[in-house]
Amino acid sequence: MDGDITAYADVHSHLVPDVDDGARSVEDVLEAIDRFIRYGVRKFITTPHLDGSLTHDPTRLKERLDLVSEAFDEAAEAVGGRFPEVEFRRGHEVMLDVPEVDFTDPRTRLAGTSFVLVEWPRLQLPPGTSGVVARIVAQGYRPIIAHPERYVGMELATAEAWRDAGALLQVNLGSLVSRYGADARTLAYRLLRRGWADYLASDFHGRPERSLYLEEARAQLREVGGQEAFVHLYLTNPARILRDEAPLPVPSLPEEQGFWAKVREFLGTA
Repeated sequence: MDGDITAYADVHSHLVPDVDDGARSVEDVLEAIDRFIRYGVRKFITTPHLDGSLTHDPTRLKERLDLVSEAFDEAAEAVGGRFPEVEFRRGHEVMLDVPEVDFTDPRTRLAGTSFVLVEWPRLQLPPGTSGVVARIVAQGYRPIIAHPERYVGMELATAEAWRDAGALLQVNLGSLVSRYGADARTLAYRLLRRGWADYLASDFHGRPERSLYLEEARAQLREVGGQEAFVHLYLTNPARILRDEAPLPVPSLPEEQGFWAKVREFLGTA
């Protein structure tokens, strides 16, 4: 294991039972936590889906947050009973289906901190995304954009604009091993080579038949000299969220070497 195995932290998963397309039962949650523990993960902020538009309807928002809270409390009690060494917190992965979202309720934020995990609808990029990021920042929150490498038509220039507006970026572990296809993998590594990713996370949906991709992603980064980056992305910076602290800069991955690296650079795919 790289680094302190007691400190690995996963800040994007769907381990609240029967509230979204993630874990279906408390037993699913316990099975998932047990698998994570085998790889040294001890800290979790699990993030069920939440439509941002609900924040404009107080009644429906309360109903949704109360439903998730009840299911989370049941899961957290079970996790604490079986795995007392685990820190199990919650937040939400908030879909920005409207340009302005109200994050006043601390349950919409990661473990009640100033950090908010956000995504764009249906992996599409609407116009004006940088302005949306800037408005969230102006309200005093710290937006983390989930899996930027997976959006249709995503480019490095967009990622740079988001960062300039104050966003942080969270890459999925599975993207590093082609779980979402070659384009997502290529963009994920381009972000890592520039030091633009702030966090890695599983985005695990709590199904026993699915892989965590944790060991495979760590092995891939080790092969390209990214051991130190992995520790920052999956240990240091996620743990800092729990303390409501900004991430530390992540060491850039070494540049690819050799003939094919030069070809990819020439073609703009490196």
